[in-house]
Amino acid sequence: MYCARKLYLQYVLKLTEPPKEALVKGSIRHKAHENINLVEEELVKGIGKDVTLEDLKGRFHKRYREILLDAIKEHKEELKQFNIVPQELFKAVWPLILSESEARASIVHEFMEKNDVFGEELWEKLTPKIESELKISSEKLGLKGIIDQIEVYEGGFVPIELKTGKAPNEGVWPGHKIQLVAYALLMEDKFNTEIKEGFVHYLDTKQKRHIPINPFMRVEVKELIEKVNNLLKSDKIPDFEKNQNKCFNCGLKEDCYNEKKLNGILDKKKASLS
Repeated sequence: MYCARKLYLQYVLKLTEPPKEALVKGSIRHKAHENINLVEEELVKGIGKDVTLEDLKGRFHKRYREILLDAIKEHKEELKQFNIVPQELFKAVWPLILSESEARASIVHEFMEKNDVFGEELWEKLTPKIESELKISSEKLGLKGIIDQIEVYEGGFVPIELKTGKAPNEGVWPGHKIQLVAYALLMEDKFNTEIKEGFVHYLDTKQKRHIPINPFMRVEVKELIEKVNNLLKSDKIPDFEKNQNKCFNCGLKEDCYNEKKLNGILDKKKASLS
């Protein structure tokens, strides 16, 4: 959807794009969110009967802060490569993480008080639970992926995709919609249940955009799968992307316009297969 030529260069000609500053920052935030959701069971099971909302917010706040700091430390070499100061990155990301910690603590505390449950029982009955970084694949669909988050309810599942960067004025970006619908198809195949909706959570703007999933979207994704498979089997490099704005920040643009190099790689690939 974004650029067929870039897809071909990456997956057929095996050219790799150098890391970007935005991708490194995004990786850190994804890692923090992944680990945040992984520790929720531990946090919830530790909640006693008389825990106040403020106390619970404090516990979530402390744990979330530790997780963000650990994620930044884990990527210190990449940060150094782009001259990103870890303390400045923490200051930029922490307000969003703090806001999420307070929101999740409030949801858990409200559920606890409403249902008069705590500790192990609170965790068993808490709805929704959140699963993170679910690796999922389907031979039937010819798809595989890693779903950022899934809200688990008694009656079903809701996929959530986390995105950094700006959100559109309304709705979601087309590629994000397709990604979410593809995840819905994978979940339907795995769990044998209909996925009726999903969300794209734009972290920078704190907006969670709803996507109702309909049959037309399912057909669109399946048609795209067929197009991609045909592209990957082709021995012809796709034409240049018409929207030149996409080329400015592309890490493959120098190779992309070097047709002599690309044709040389393609000829070697053909020779190895003959």
